[in-house]
Amino acid sequence: MERIVTHSFIRIAAVGALTGASLVAAACSSGESKGGVDTNRPAARGGGADLTGAGATFPQPIYSKWFSEYAAQKGIKINYQAIGSGGGIRQLSEQTVDFGASDAPMTDEEMAKARGGPIMHFPTVIGAVAIAYNLPNLTQPIRLSGPVAADIFLGKITKWSDSRIASLNPGVKLPSTDILVGHRTDASGTTFIFTSYLAAVSPEWKSGPSAAKAVQWPVGLGGKGNEGVAGTIKQTPGAIGYVELAYAKQNRLTTALVQNAAGQFVAPSVEGATAAAQGAVSALPKNTDYRISIINAAGPTSYPIASFTWLLVYRNMPDATKAKQLTDFLRWALTDGEQEVSTLDYAPLPASMSMALIARLDSLGPASAK
Repeated sequence: MERIVTHSFIRIAAVGALTGASLVAAACSSGESKGGVDTNRPAARGGGADLTGAGATFPQPIYSKWFSEYAAQKGIKINYQAIGSGGGIRQLSEQTVDFGASDAPMTDEEMAKARGGPIMHFPTVIGAVAIAYNLPNLTQPIRLSGPVAADIFLGKITKWSDSRIASLNPGVKLPSTDILVGHRTDASGTTFIFTSYLAAVSPEWKSGPSAAKAVQWPVGLGGKGNEGVAGTIKQTPGAIGYVELAYAKQNRLTTALVQNAAGQFVAPSVEGATAAAQGAVSALPKNTDYRISIINAAGPTSYPIASFTWLLVYRNMPDATKAKQLTDFLRWALTDGEQEVSTLDYAPLPASMSMALIARLDSLGPASAK
């Protein structure tokens, strides 16, 4: 199992961002969305929403479904803006939203700067980041190892016919097409997950761009959000990029088989993400803060570019009504909500983790009650 860090997260996706519209009314099957979100602007509190949140696009399809169903069942409306993990952390820290969402756990430094006091991380689902590409004349998925993928994104491999790619794909007639790298331009949890993987498998990447929500890309064309990267790949023969699995599937992008820590080539899938999480629960100490990594996890069926995604919540919310509403929603999400995540290409949390997180909800409440 990959080394797990519980206090200082050291090691370490299209349905696009809905901009300004409440996800209560958004259909989870909507395939595309609008980019160009200003992540510095406070999330809108209009539309009669009971709770407001902002952050990651990676889990936006399942959050859209959850918020819509919860409104129908419980009458509580949740307005969520999928503006990227960096924007979600920033807006929660500035207390312009009731909760944040991120695919990258907050650093100790980020948590110390939050205006509302201690922040708690609640994993919600497990997702996979796919390496997608556009080679229209190939009839079978290509295989990539971690070091080869890193060299592609470092700009050291520039042709699809490069011998290092060819050696992983015997019998496949690779074109001599130039490789165009697509990557995110915004601060992104999807980028954090992907670059954490590259840092885990490539010393050169680790000492260079490293792992972060936003990095200095050596090569490539930037796009806004998962939908921007997916659009680049769809429109450009020879392109390669990284997107969350649901985005890849809804855009019918071809995805690579990626070599895992056991040496097996594995497709991005719910099953592969689930396998990556196995063992994480039993290895967690009782005092975990749930800032944990499953990047490049051990196991023959583990998909190596997988991660939890988190809802970020103040331990002491200033409003008692909102504190109860948010706690009730989290309890519902960790029970009823978990039962349907696989329909949107996410893996559910292990049952024992969900139970531990439900018990942890007792730590949340209004500041006035503390």
